Amino acid sequence: MQTQTFELNMGPQHPATHGVLRVILELDGEIVVKATPVIGYLHRGIEKICENRSYVQSIPFTDRMDYLSGMNNNLAICQAIEKLMALEVPERAEYIRVITAELNRIASHMITIGVLALDLGGWTGMVYGFRDREKILELFNKLCGARMTFNYIRVGGVAWDLPDGWIDECRQFLKELPEMLKTYDELIMGNEIIQLRLKGVAPLSAERAIAMSASGAVLRASGVDYDVRKANPYGIYDRFDFEVPLGTDGDNWDRFYLRYLEIIQSARIIEQALEGIPEGPVMAKVPKMLRPPVGEVYHHVENPRGDLGFYLVSDGSPKPYRWHARRPAMINLQLLDELSRGTFIADVVATLGTLDPVLGEVDC
Repeated sequence: MQTQTFELNMGPQHPATHGVLRVILELDGEIVVKATPVIGYLHRGIEKICENRSYVQSIPFTDRMDYLSGMNNNLAICQAIEKLMALEVPERAEYIRVITAELNRIASHMITIGVLALDLGGWTGMVYGFRDREKILELFNKLCGARMTFNYIRVGGVAWDLPDGWIDECRQFLKELPEMLKTYDELIMGNEIIQLRLKGVAPLSAERAIAMSASGAVLRASGVDYDVRKANPYGIYDRFDFEVPLGTDGDNWDRFYLRYLEIIQSARIIEQALEGIPEGPVMAKVPKMLRPPVGEVYHHVENPRGDLGFYLVSDGSPKPYRWHARRPAMINLQLLDELSRGTFIADVVATLGTLDPVLGEVDC
C-alpha cells in the first residue's frame, strides 16, 4: 500500500526542545524519516557585538552563550586573551578557576540528568537535579553575587578571593554529593522505563562522531578517548589525577550515563584542588585598557557540552579585530537528523536531550 509522509513542527516553543528550537519532522506514521533543526531564533550577534567592545567587555557576553556553564565560558575567553598577551596568572587564581569550573560542570550535568528524566515523563527526577544544583548556585552566589551570569573569572585571574568559610562549605557539598548521586542512581539510572527508552536507541559510531566533529560526552559516549583537559591541558589541569569516562555503544543511554560518571570525576578534581590551593594574590598586574599585540590565537577548553574554543585576532587596538567562538552545542546538534532517522517520534525527545544543547550557545 502506498503511503505518504507528512511534516510535523516540533517547536520553536516546545518544553522538550531545551529553548527556542524548531525541528521539522518528516514522519512515516510514527517513524522519523528526517529531522531538520531550524536554528537562529535566539541569534543576538554576539560575535559582532564583541568585536565592537573591549576585550574585557566581551567576558559577560560569554555568560549568555551556554548560560548553564558561565564559569567555563569565562575561563575560556579569559585564557584566550591571556594567551594573546602572554600573561601569567597567579597560582591561587588558577586553583580557584579549576574549582569553580568543575563545580559548574557538576551543576550543568545535574540539570542535564534531571531535565532528561523530565523529558521522559519523570517529574521527580527533574526536581532532584534542580534541588542539588541549587547548592552549587548558592556557593557561586556567595562567591560573586550571581547565580547564573557570573563574570567572575577575569583576564589575569579572578575578580576577588574566596570569602571566609567558602572552602569549608565547598567541602561540605562534596561530602553530601555521594548521597545525591545515590539518589540519581536509584531513582533515575535504575529506573527500568528510562533504561528501556534509552538503551540501544540512536547509536553513534566512533567514526561518525569524529567525522561530524562531535565533542564532549557525545563524542566520548562513542568510545573516543578525547577530553581537552587531558589531550591539550590548559591552566593547571595536568596536575590533577582524574579519569575520562567512555561509553561503548554511543547510544542515548551512554550519552546520558556519561554525565553521571563525569560528576564523580569533577568531584575528584575539586577535592585535589581544595587540598592544594596555595595562599597568595588572585590577580596579575593587568593594565586597565588591554591592547594585545598584533597577532591571532585559538584557545579551547573542555566545556560541559564539549570542546569550546575562541579564536581572536588582534590589530593592536583595544578591540578585537575578530572574535569567533567554536560552540560545541551547535556542532553536536547537527547530529539530530542522523540519530533520529528510523526511530519513533517519541525517541526524538530523548535523543535531543542526550545531545544536551543550550540554545543560547547554539544561536550565539
